[in-house]
Amino acid sequence: MFRLAHISDPHLGPLPEPTYRELASKRITGYVNWRRNRMRHHREGVVDAVTAAIKTEAPDHLAITGDLVNLALDAEIHKARQWLDDLGEPEGISVVPGNHDAYVPGALDEACRAWAPYMCGDDMRHPVDRDAFPYMRRRGPVCLIGVSSARATAPFMANGFFRADQAKRLAALLRSAGEDGCYRVVMIHHPPLRGIDPVGRLFGIRLFQSVIRDNGAELVLHGHTHLPSLGWIAGHDAPTPVVGVAATGQSPGGRRPAAGFNLFEIVRRKGEWKTTLERHSVAGHVAGTERVSVEMLDPARA
Repeated sequence: MFRLAHISDPHLGPLPEPTYRELASKRITGYVNWRRNRMRHHREGVVDAVTAAIKTEAPDHLAITGDLVNLALDAEIHKARQWLDDLGEPEGISVVPGNHDAYVPGALDEACRAWAPYMCGDDMRHPVDRDAFPYMRRRGPVCLIGVSSARATAPFMANGFFRADQAKRLAALLRSAGEDGCYRVVMIHHPPLRGIDPVGRLFGIRLFQSVIRDNGAELVLHGHTHLPSLGWIAGHDAPTPVVGVAATGQSPGGRRPAAGFNLFEIVRRKGEWKTTLERHSVAGHVAGTERVSVEMLDPARA
């Protein structure tokens, strides 16, 4: 059995005080939003409660699907690298960037440099940059494939993008991993399903879904919505589950679900993959987490 944990959108705080120069951009709107709204729902200790619970579960691997930071300030990005180092070794943690990690032009490049050990494939022979995606890592029977939908956008926009260059490489990786008999997990920040997030939607949903449908995948993980969710992408052999998770930094009592994590148990029985999803959520007092649901991801029920 392989146990895979999944978190997303920690939006690590507290927010460093930006300079006037740093605010002379889209960051000014994000800063105002942080001061008026987001900081009230991201209490100190929530992220720590989630990560402590994950360490107690001792999964074989941890997937993080973006938005580690808020305004992509250089200080935030490098603080997030320290957080990753404290969380665990790069071999056991795979990261893809989110729109907040690419908040302004140049931020994604800085994040790629800072978080490179957590965002590279097993065969990486060049520095990690925006063109290094998708990457693939094999851990036991599981192949984790990281796709980037992150790109700097205009103020009040949070869209993601999936284009032909990544599609071609993703298709090749999925075929290769499938031929090797791997359980294929695709990680992307923006949800690759329609109607989930109309404000920050993914441009290229149809292309992404066609790649999954034509080449196969056992699981797709995403973040961005701050919601625990389950959808499906139709496939030739069987539909692929698409799973979202509550934001790792969301305090209890807000308008969105409290922070939590997903824990997948992956086994192969009689030649078929079986996946069980456990959802865990922080308790009201933020002293720990509790398991709130368990379900089998059965394609027959899609």
